[in-house]
Amino acid sequence: MAIITQSNNTFPADLLIELDRSRPRGLRTQLEHGLRRAITGGSLPAATVLPPSRVLAAELGVSRSLVVGAYEQLTIEGYLEARQGSGTRVRTVRARPPERDPDATAPESGPYWPVPVGPDGKMASSGLPDPALFPRTQWLRHYRDALREVPGDGLLYPPPRGTPELRAALTAYLGRVRGVRTAQDQVVICGGFSQGLTLICQVLLRRGVTRIAVEDPCFLYHRVLIAAAGLVPVPVPVDERGMMTSLLTGLDVGAVLLSPAHSYPSGAVLSADRRIELLRWARASGALVIEDDYDAELRYDREPVGALQGMDPDHVIYGGTASKVLSPALRLGWLVVPPGLSGEIILAKCHQDFSAEALGQLALARFIDGGALARHLRRVRPLYRARRDCLLAALGTHLPQLRPQGEAAGLHLLLRLPAWLEPGQVSVAAAAHGIVLERAHWHWTDRDTAPPALLIGYGALHPSDLARAIKALAASL
Repeated sequence: MAIITQSNNTFPADLLIELDRSRPRGLRTQLEHGLRRAITGGSLPAATVLPPSRVLAAELGVSRSLVVGAYEQLTIEGYLEARQGSGTRVRTVRARPPERDPDATAPESGPYWPVPVGPDGKMASSGLPDPALFPRTQWLRHYRDALREVPGDGLLYPPPRGTPELRAALTAYLGRVRGVRTAQDQVVICGGFSQGLTLICQVLLRRGVTRIAVEDPCFLYHRVLIAAAGLVPVPVPVDERGMMTSLLTGLDVGAVLLSPAHSYPSGAVLSADRRIELLRWARASGALVIEDDYDAELRYDREPVGALQGMDPDHVIYGGTASKVLSPALRLGWLVVPPGLSGEIILAKCHQDFSAEALGQLALARFIDGGALARHLRRVRPLYRARRDCLLAALGTHLPQLRPQGEAAGLHLLLRLPAWLEPGQVSVAAAAHGIVLERAHWHWTDRDTAPPALLIGYGALHPSDLARAIKALAASL
């Protein structure tokens, strides 16, 4: 057995080859078999450059002609390809992608990836920020400072509830910007709000809760997570004033999940009277309210809407994330939990992955405390608003039959279609002009009775390109 180690990056740094020296006449066959198995097994993926024959021969202690012969045989069989000046590499086979059923990724029929995906296999992106606007320079500076100044024991396992620096920064920021009332020891850092929701569901299940009320429509993935945790999501309709909270009375649920500041995908804001009604119901029933506050900072045409948690910290679990205001690549979220629940959440976190990675937490803490997050939001809000305005103007001029909803905040619009327009056909036509329109029926509990609607995320769309694309789409329809 030999492991080839090489400092340059033209071929694998470590290539495991096993040869049985007790059968010297079969060394070439063994080499061919070992390479073939590595290729078919995926440890040598397509386009991987193999070591030059002389290097491999020297490391294995065999003749160069033996290695050359093995390479030639595998090239004939189609496993390898030799390119002039670039050596021998694993052949890239351009297979035709399988046909994709646009509905095949629904929870009932898509066991591998239970969230909406497009025809290219990528996760639907409506509501995500523009990656080009991520503040790379500022983030790198804060990350570098955090890494330079962290003490030695800071590079061990971080606390399960999160680093004290980030919890302190969030306590101040959320109180100042969102009206959240909390102490530092009630903040739990997790891998995005999705993990936070999973932790909450696990705790509720241990407490005997079996059913959670959810908005209808709501983000599909949240229903999937609730069901995967062993609980039943119970739909409660949403109208232009948010969740119809009067329907909670009489429901056999131990909690309710909603986004009161900006319901997804409808964009509705929970009205003041329904907020009061919801909290009154929670106190009377002993149920918990789970508040998903995913993008409240991105608002354009309305006054700020404070967090529901600030009205009743004992009955509301507040959840936030860096995914919309910065980037989903950070995988950092947070929960603010009532004092009597924090210990159980921490225990569930320990059982799942112990803690979120520390360096990103320390960088985000500095990013918040140094005012970089506030400056970033001041920079991107006018840009996102301009893109939204351009989209609304183009729709109003060229496609007035598509009625937008939720335009006051966020990074997406829900487009209601007239009955004579089929969402799937419109989505296909839009894709031909470079516009991604996600079918919105994913997010209704009963997809068969969902109204004809589409979702468009405008965060990463350039205004001029968007206007031309909408005009072309209107012509094709």
